Amino acid sequence: MALVLAGFWTAVALVFVLPHLSGSATWRSLLPAALAQWWAWGLLTPIILAVNARLPFSSRQWLWRIAAQLLLGAVCTLLYALLEACLAALLRADAWSRIVDPAMWLDAMHGMFWSLLVYGLIVGVGEAQRYQRHYAQAELHMARIERSFTDARLHNLRAQLDPHFLFNALNTISSQAEREPKLARKMIEHLGDLLRMSLSSQQRQTTALAEELSFLEHYLAIQKIRFGDDLRVHISVEPGLERALVPSLMIQPLVENAIRHGLSPRAGLGQVWLDVVRVGEAMRISVRDDGVGLPANGGEKRGGLGLATTRERLAGLYAQQAHMTVRALAQGGAEVEILLPLHWSEAAHA
Repeated sequence: MALVLAGFWTAVALVFVLPHLSGSATWRSLLPAALAQWWAWGLLTPIILAVNARLPFSSRQWLWRIAAQLLLGAVCTLLYALLEACLAALLRADAWSRIVDPAMWLDAMHGMFWSLLVYGLIVGVGEAQRYQRHYAQAELHMARIERSFTDARLHNLRAQLDPHFLFNALNTISSQAEREPKLARKMIEHLGDLLRMSLSSQQRQTTALAEELSFLEHYLAIQKIRFGDDLRVHISVEPGLERALVPSLMIQPLVENAIRHGLSPRAGLGQVWLDVVRVGEAMRISVRDDGVGLPANGGEKRGGLGLATTRERLAGLYAQQAHMTVRALAQGGAEVEILLPLHWSEAAHA
């Protein structure tokens, strides 16, 4: 920074020297005096900025601040004259005796307006930089607050899913406990695995697709025990996407929604298809069923919490980069399609 400031004030000196060069004037006669003038201001700049930053007047006390600046400007004019004389003597542009010559101080007073102008420019640049830093810090602080709010909202949405899933699973088990105790025990084992996996990923908003599919398999094991061969689920994942990141506990609610609200209302249940493919730098997740389809009014809600919560989580995690579409299928049933930006878990790079 010192070198940058030295280069800046040297460049200013050169700019003021150029117009005065003529046939008789040379660099040797003009440059030392100009360097003495502007290097003096360069040495005063850190002092001016430090004093200005510590003035005890707020922006509302502008009259007091202007009065203080005028007083400080006058003091800086005298300091500038002294520093300029010393530097001129060091650069052999003037004699050391000028420092004690009263004429030097008279010249300083005569050039007071010019000195105050330079002082004001230095203060103005310093104020602009200070406000810029303050604005940048305020923006950073607001970004942190917004991020904290978004994280809290996402955790709240995730917390809504956990008990929702748990209650549905317990209802499924309770319906089998008296009729098929052995099957109910198997369901409880799968439920235990589901709870363990849910707790292990509770603090993570995203997880690898392979972990999400493993969670889904335990859920489907419970449902297949309940419905038997009447429920058929087909899972197709493009090779290489197992380590792609997806929102944790996202696919299971979509499949559950298809089973509970798409297949369960009709006799004989049916089929659910889960397809995951890569589309350029994005990943498309599709969950479709051959059930009762969407409501006649065209709405996407078929009851349940899964779709609404998934849409909100996608908006919080990816903003405009993720898209979710819910549509009725011509052959019957419905499809939920999600397009996510393709990111990879750390294990994928190991």
